[in-house]
Amino acid sequence: MKKVFGYTRVSTVKQGNGVSLQEQKEAISRYADKNNLHIIEWFEELETAAKQGRPLFNKMLKLIREKKAEGTIIHKIDRSARNLRDWASLGDLIDEGFEIYFAHESLDLNERGGRLAADIQAVIASDYIRNLRDEAIKGLYGRLKQGILPFAAPIGYINTGSGKLKEIDPIMGPLVKKAFELYASEKYNLNSLANDMNLLGLRNLRGNEVNKATLSIIFNNPFYIGIMKIKGINFSGNHEPLISSVLYKKVQSVLKGKTNTKIVKHGYLYNKLIKCKICEQSLTGEKQKGNIYYRCHMKGCKTKGLREDYIEKNILLQFEDINLQDQEKSIVDDLISDIEDKNRIREEDILKSIRIQESQLNIKLERLTDALIDNNIDKGIYEERKEKIYIEKKGLQERKTNIDDNITKIFQKTKLFFELLKSLKNLYIIGNYEEKRKLLKIITSNLLVEGKKLMITVRNPFQDIALTHIVSSSGQDQANPRTCTAEIANQAISVDKNEVRERMKELVERVNEYFKQYPNEIELEDNNE
Repeated sequence: MKKVFGYTRVSTVKQGNGVSLQEQKEAISRYADKNNLHIIEWFEELETAAKQGRPLFNKMLKLIREKKAEGTIIHKIDRSARNLRDWASLGDLIDEGFEIYFAHESLDLNERGGRLAADIQAVIASDYIRNLRDEAIKGLYGRLKQGILPFAAPIGYINTGSGKLKEIDPIMGPLVKKAFELYASEKYNLNSLANDMNLLGLRNLRGNEVNKATLSIIFNNPFYIGIMKIKGINFSGNHEPLISSVLYKKVQSVLKGKTNTKIVKHGYLYNKLIKCKICEQSLTGEKQKGNIYYRCHMKGCKTKGLREDYIEKNILLQFEDINLQDQEKSIVDDLISDIEDKNRIREEDILKSIRIQESQLNIKLERLTDALIDNNIDKGIYEERKEKIYIEKKGLQERKTNIDDNITKIFQKTKLFFELLKSLKNLYIIGNYEEKRKLLKIITSNLLVEGKKLMITVRNPFQDIALTHIVSSSGQDQANPRTCTAEIANQAISVDKNEVRERMKELVERVNEYFKQYPNEIELEDNNE
């Protein structure tokens, strides 16, 4: 009785737990009993036969060559020969005198006719899997053209079923977005960010902690802005983007520029906020005899040290000049809402501009495709330029989608600006260390010292309100209620109110225009929330 191996193969684990594997074993066992063959070992492989280099198949062939068995029994030719290289390996064994049996086919492989029939079946099996692969690729390409990712969702998204869009993971999605935002701040490198994100709970697809390599893969994946990049080819996705294209491009710039800013911790309130006008060095704080002084440590510099209480006194005087006056507070609330109508008109103009730009990008994309078809452009350059166009289109889509939100944010920012001016001085007085420093960074653009003099430069649009107060106070000829009649006094108050209203109306419009041009210049928070 000849000693042989038994070989079975199924394409998936699911199939392996079903009847296919058992049926193969039963058919092979019946064939062995019928032909007086003794199966000394089974090789059960969960691997597609279309892929050469199957570990158990190769191990079995090696053992046969080492004469551990006289041959092998396989269920069918297509269980072994869906790629021609493995079939050639079996052919070599046959030529070397080893026995290869197929339980399903009654073929004598030692005869020319049987060998020819087996070769034909092997070629057909190989062609079948090749066609299956092509059809699968067509199916995948079809899904991609539909804007659906046919592969596993990346970190931050979850799979919702075959043929369905990926959805943002409610747990990991916000963490991935946070990672993008933190890295864009330029205060982290990949290693330090990985440490912080692990503490926050970010995990990879296997549930393990993320590392530098994981974050690099995330940051280079345009899927998060709605673009699917598969083997260098870009497809527009219909899934909900996790981040904006602006944030994605910012992260790309940081990755390429490798610029990371270290976080500096301050020990004193005005440390590193004030500069020496002469040598342009930041003043640092130090405590002496119970008082805090800020000094320039450049050797030979004539700038003297300033006491902290002197600095705070001057800042409060400056903030008092910016604060809204009582009469202005009652007027400004009525004016804020008047700008909404003007914003709506501007919104329509922006939408028209976006539509024109979208049309131009579509024309560019058509011309680029024509150039590829006509072999006037290399495919690599084509994909690179197409990706840029897709990113621009995504940016326009975001602008169109968020235009209402942007108008609302600008309007809200203008409102918060004037809310801040109602109680700026008091907010500074009661504020803690971080709140005071934040207010200074919001209000001032420069704090300079020359000799013993502190010079405060207020940034726009806060400077506008200070200048408005200076002009109005110098140009007013107010009536003295003690020396004029009640009628004259009432007329003077009425004229004064009209003048204030006109000044505040102009100021509100100017501030709103400022935030339209520089929406991210100043960060304002709603203190009532």
